[in-house]
Amino acid sequence: MIIPCIDLQDGKVVQLVQGREKALEGAPPLEMLARFAAFPEIQVIDLDAAMGKGRNNSIVEMLASKARCRVGGGVRNAERALELVRCGAHRIIVGTAAFHRPTIESIAAAVGPERILIAIDSKHGRIVVKGWTEAIDQTAEAVLHDLEPFCSGFLATYVDKEGMMQGTDLDWFARLRAATDRDITAAGGITTLDDIRALTALRIDCALGMAIYTGRLDLAELARINTQSQAQ
Repeated sequence: MIIPCIDLQDGKVVQLVQGREKALEGAPPLEMLARFAAFPEIQVIDLDAAMGKGRNNSIVEMLASKARCRVGGGVRNAERALELVRCGAHRIIVGTAAFHRPTIESIAAAVGPERILIAIDSKHGRIVVKGWTEAIDQTAEAVLHDLEPFCSGFLATYVDKEGMMQGTDLDWFARLRAATDRDITAAGGITTLDDIRALTALRIDCALGMAIYTGRLDLAELARINTQSQAQ
């Protein structure tokens, strides 16, 4: 499955390079949602909440009420996860909080593991948290098994290539696929149809941002590929 991304910062739809430098702004959130209408699911990330710099609550909740959305960014407790579910979020993406055992246990107990995607973000070979500003001394492959009881899948971002339009690391994603039977969604550097085909062959979904916003990949063609893959 191909999943378009709507990343929010200061009330605007943006694309960042490696989570730091803003590369571009998209159309207003509702307009982006309309452009992505052919896709069965949208990924919405509140970057401000992820970085601890405020929230875009009203926009996040509006999008979640109008489309099937997986929502992340700043989900640090069960109360926030429940709030997003009540607003209509189909799945909740949990990042930093997943690496604090009591917190992820409480979130999973509150909303159910089937609603949770755990974000496994990797930079220079180590997991990064808190909006990719801090690293912990663990690799993505090493933590998947221990986190499986608390989620239905993983959002795996190869931060080294995020937003750079240089392709991604297919070998890394293949190692993740070998380490878990849970759903995996790939993000970070996915640039070409060949990238998408290779990941799809691994039974990995693709979350697309920069390649869509720059026009490198055509939305109509992506929607056709999505439809074809779901029919198989």
